[in-house]
Amino acid sequence: MPGMLVPINILLIQHDPREAKLVQDALVHARDEPFHVDWVRTHSEGLERLGKLGKQNGDVPNGIAAVLVDLFLADSEGIGTFDRLFGVAPQIPILILVDPKNEGIAELAVKRGAQDYLLKGRLDDYLLPKALRNMIERTAIADALFVEKERAEVTLNSIGDAVMSIDEMFVVTYLNAVAETLTGWLLTEATGRPVGEVFNIIDASTRQPVLNPMAFAMRGNRTVGLTPNCLLVRRDGFESAIEDSAAPIHDRQGRVTGAVMVFHDVSAARALSMRMAYLAQHDSLTDLPNRVLFNDRLTQAMAMAHRHEMRLAVLYLDIDRFKHVNDSSGHAIGDRLLKSVAVRLQACVRSSDTVSRQGGDEFVILLGEVAHAADASVAADKMLAALSESHLIDGLELRISASIGIVTYPMDGTSVESLVKNADTAMYRAKECGRNNYQFFTAEMNVHALERQNLESDLRHALERDEFVLHYQPKVNVRTGAITGVEALVRWRHPTRRLIGPSRFISIAEESGLIVPIGKWVLREACRQAKNWQSEGLFPMKVAINVSTVELRAKNFVEGVRSALSETGLAASYLELEVTETFLMQDATSTALVLHELKDLGVQLALDDFGTGYSSLSHLRRFPIDTLKIDHSFIRHLTTDASDAGIVSAVVNMGKSLRMRVVAEGVETLEQYTLLKKHRCPEAQGFYFSEPVIPEEITELFAQNNRRIERALQ
Repeated sequence: MPGMLVPINILLIQHDPREAKLVQDALVHARDEPFHVDWVRTHSEGLERLGKLGKQNGDVPNGIAAVLVDLFLADSEGIGTFDRLFGVAPQIPILILVDPKNEGIAELAVKRGAQDYLLKGRLDDYLLPKALRNMIERTAIADALFVEKERAEVTLNSIGDAVMSIDEMFVVTYLNAVAETLTGWLLTEATGRPVGEVFNIIDASTRQPVLNPMAFAMRGNRTVGLTPNCLLVRRDGFESAIEDSAAPIHDRQGRVTGAVMVFHDVSAARALSMRMAYLAQHDSLTDLPNRVLFNDRLTQAMAMAHRHEMRLAVLYLDIDRFKHVNDSSGHAIGDRLLKSVAVRLQACVRSSDTVSRQGGDEFVILLGEVAHAADASVAADKMLAALSESHLIDGLELRISASIGIVTYPMDGTSVESLVKNADTAMYRAKECGRNNYQFFTAEMNVHALERQNLESDLRHALERDEFVLHYQPKVNVRTGAITGVEALVRWRHPTRRLIGPSRFISIAEESGLIVPIGKWVLREACRQAKNWQSEGLFPMKVAINVSTVELRAKNFVEGVRSALSETGLAASYLELEVTETFLMQDATSTALVLHELKDLGVQLALDDFGTGYSSLSHLRRFPIDTLKIDHSFIRHLTTDASDAGIVSAVVNMGKSLRMRVVAEGVETLEQYTLLKKHRCPEAQGFYFSEPVIPEEITELFAQNNRRIERALQ
């Protein structure tokens, strides 16, 4: 019928019928020009439509105005899907439909010639038709510019994208093709209409109308530019940022008879500029302020605090053992965990505060206007509690903790650099205090930080200089007093600082990565010593080794255990590896895999510091644990705190029901030993029986123990 719009032919290549229907529905219900969708399900059918059915409507195969394609089809996947389509019909604009997880491939397709891409979850009857029309219009403009360049190269090069003219009555007299596209008016429709109706511009900030620059040009009889930050409202309501210049038109007598304007769309350039400015101050992963923006806000906050004699606080937060998440679950999971952390931290502070990501797993928080230092501790407690709740990511239940350093202005620094540096120092002190806590900065920490730096430097040479030694602490049968095994504990014979205990250097070794080679040495040496004792005729007993989470996450750890047993000749059943509850609950799925591999070797597994982490009965049943070691914090108050005594009794009974050995750690007094007997705790270790000693003393202790038992039996 006369006046009916000709449908725009779209080729849709989509395997999934449900998603294809969503696209068809969105286009069928589109406003303005109608769409006709030719749907095929395979890549080969799409190539056939484009390349073998002949050409109509000039150079457009089969009258197809645009192609919508899902790059993951039954017979083709990935960037190759686009490359083959583009090779057959490079003149047809192609719009990619993509899942968020494959956005990178879509971006690559755009670089190779695709017009644009849309995320599948954002398709509707407004966005999709608009994107298609814009894409087709862009292609048409490019084609028109090419043709016009051939016909009138000098003129088109001088006028740019769009040209419009008016007469002295401010009515439209001319639009070129590009101007028709940008305004939404055809020349035949626009001619004779008031310029404000065809060329509708508003201020992007105030949304108020802006006076047409051609009017300024005519009234001032001079060339003028458009007011900055203006938007052109197209006939259909679509808005685009533009830049232009207008000049008066004169007749032969020099009288102003109208004006001409040259303008072009700068939406993409302006959006890119704004995006670049935003990214320069924000973290691309979490969208939090980055170091640059944080420093600027801290500078302003310090000036405000100084002016009004107020305080502010800076918290430096680092996720404990975050590297283990990346190593075990992959960087994609690690990135999503960081996003989860960012969301939770923002929920812990006021809208006037700033949470920033400095890089990696480090976050710095600015708390403005704190009345007392205790206010910062309240915020730190909220953050630690929020982060300790499990993070469910792709079916993985991740549990993390964090260490926080706190400084206040002006007491702990009067510059951005000093405040952040001192907060960082306090954060490292929190890690040394066991992690999952916060520490306020003190001047003594700088001395401690220097000391720590020196220790790390010396630690890097300790292995090659053969400065490590193992001491062994016996475990005893609570009922009989017989020695049942030993725990190997590493010591560092520093050349100038004498013997250094593990509490001084293990955390440094973990953070620097040195714990892995040190752990390999401890494993081999302990296995060698245990085999030597057996060769000397001592009753075969288990040797236990503490294994850090860094070691367990290290590549080929299980293979290293197998090699150590093979080289020393120690049977796997005499080696016990002790892991902590915290490790057990970090990425429980991959943790279980590692522990089952160790169990398959025949190695015994002990859960150290039991009662201080997150494990429960249901969790314990997932892991091949042989031994539960009751944390010394419960034993310390065993004789004075009824609740601790109840916990010990409960763990002993639970161990029996799960067929696990139970060992009480940190037994120091006869009273504690007596109560453990009363609660029928199977085994114990601690200073009451013996401090950690050198191997020769273990041999003597074992001999004394045997003589005592023999006398008791006589």
